[in-house]
Amino acid sequence: MTARTSYRLPLPGGRVLELGERTVVMGILNITPDSFSDGGTHLDVDRAVAAGLRMVAEGADILDIGGESTRPGAESVGADEELRRVLPVVEKLASLTPALLSIDTYKAVVGREAAARGASIINDISGLLYDPDLAEVAAETGTALILMHTRGRSHEMYELAVYDDVVTEVRAELETAVARATSAGVAREQIVLDPGFGFAKRAGHSYSLLARLPELASLGLPLLSGPSRKSFLKEPLGERLPAEREWGTAAAVAASVFAGAHIVRVHNVAAMADVVRVAERIRAAGDFSPRQGPG
Repeated sequence: MTARTSYRLPLPGGRVLELGERTVVMGILNITPDSFSDGGTHLDVDRAVAAGLRMVAEGADILDIGGESTRPGAESVGADEELRRVLPVVEKLASLTPALLSIDTYKAVVGREAAARGASIINDISGLLYDPDLAEVAAETGTALILMHTRGRSHEMYELAVYDDVVTEVRAELETAVARATSAGVAREQIVLDPGFGFAKRAGHSYSLLARLPELASLGLPLLSGPSRKSFLKEPLGERLPAEREWGTAAAVAASVFAGAHIVRVHNVAAMADVVRVAERIRAAGDFSPRQGPG
């Protein structure tokens, strides 16, 4: 197991997210008809809000709200439609729960409008490759910014999944994404990094990144791990529908905790919060105390 550095992530309104003492649970709330795991489940605003509140009750510290599926091969959604899907949910949840709200988008206009309605984190699956103006939104609003590693758009990412050493190359490309953010005025202490399991990566690449996650910690920023129900879990499990990959997800979540991830992003909050609690107890028994980082 790996020691985990502590960070203090500044958020709008003077709030701070403490990272490092324990692994934070981020619940996935997709407001889409075509997400790979739960598309169509939460398209109704009231149903989506109820699902979000249930996730908080089950142990979610953060709700990650997305209005466009970013699975490989997914069709892009216009900003107007994405705004129509997510803004009522963000606004209503912000009025009903103190849990942190994250907007899962790569579009600057969606990030800005969601931040104005209560989102305090922007989760960009493109690492600022798709819409560089999103960095300015984070800089101006003070939202935290999650930068995920990927290559290309969803329809071409597997063609670009070619690496000599996936961990070394992902580390370098994440470092470039951080430079894009800071050059636009984002404070380094606002940033979280995500290796992007399954995005422009074959199954073996995702397993290498998970096993060697501590090497990405050398970038000096908090890490998010998002293995939930991903297709790379099928390699040892066999062909299964996303919702049937929960035990595989549990193993990957536990491995993420042991490897020092600060945040895990999951679909089944109740089950994975239990996994995190037990994995954290094992860490505590091994005295893997958090180290103090900058910020």
